[in-house]
Amino acid sequence: MSKGIARADLLPFAALFATVVFWGASFAAIRVAVNILHPQAVMFCRMAIACLIMLPFTKRLIPTWHRGDLKLLIPMVLLQPCLYFFFESNALQLTTSSQAGVISASVPVLVALGAWLFLSEKISGKIISGLFISVAGVIILTLCGKSTIPGDNPLLGNSLEFFAMACAAGNMILVKQLSLRYNPWTLTGLQFLAGLIFFSPGIRHILAAPQVMLRPDLLTALVLLGAFASVGAFGMYNWSISRVPATKASVFINLVPVVAVFLGWTLLGESLTPGQITGAAFVGMGVLISQKPGNNRIWARPRPGVIN
Repeated sequence: MSKGIARADLLPFAALFATVVFWGASFAAIRVAVNILHPQAVMFCRMAIACLIMLPFTKRLIPTWHRGDLKLLIPMVLLQPCLYFFFESNALQLTTSSQAGVISASVPVLVALGAWLFLSEKISGKIISGLFISVAGVIILTLCGKSTIPGDNPLLGNSLEFFAMACAAGNMILVKQLSLRYNPWTLTGLQFLAGLIFFSPGIRHILAAPQVMLRPDLLTALVLLGAFASVGAFGMYNWSISRVPATKASVFINLVPVVAVFLGWTLLGESLTPGQITGAAFVGMGVLISQKPGNNRIWARPRPGVIN
């Protein structure tokens, strides 16, 4: 029995690891897709494929609505994927990917703060230590990469990237709260439906050059983005965050750039410097430390701060 329980306890963390692999691999797919098709059209196709995959399960995922939850559900789907992808796609046109990568490390910090404020999650010393070690690793990993041409407006670009990270953190807090009453896959489906509507103006770019949609490389990239980086990754992350503290789950996000760098090195022949290896080791160490059990809690809210 104890082995079964231990195995069940490991499933959310296995799902989190699979999630970061899918999200890490999505960078290569996005790079291929946006070189062929307008970014807004890429996002529309990504959401459309995700919705089509989930369509056969619609009847099973239709929720029993709880009164007053619209004030949480609407911000949840607006924050991610809608505003998150809107801010990030514009940010990457104005700043360098290196600076954006450093800012992305703020997500676990923002989630930890939000979980403490609104969900009354207790934060242990090990979680705090692992959190900051992983953030340091992301900064090392990003800064040790090859430099790129500076963005046209780094200040605005970096601000937009931070807004994107704040949207991601807010979404995670809301998903954690709503998963107490809704199937995580239902929440995932609502996110895709909202994204489909939000990015529907991208249809005009498809109609302007419909022939590009027949390119095998574009179709492959879009299927990977819709099926794996969307349905697989978002679904597993939402399911995992319903079973483990939001703070612990968010630390895994810092593994995404590690996976992206590793896959870029193995599959695309990109460089891998000693500094990047060091940064990746720091991230891995931080994630492992944050997941260790411990009762040395240093911050705890005395009363529930649940979002209503």
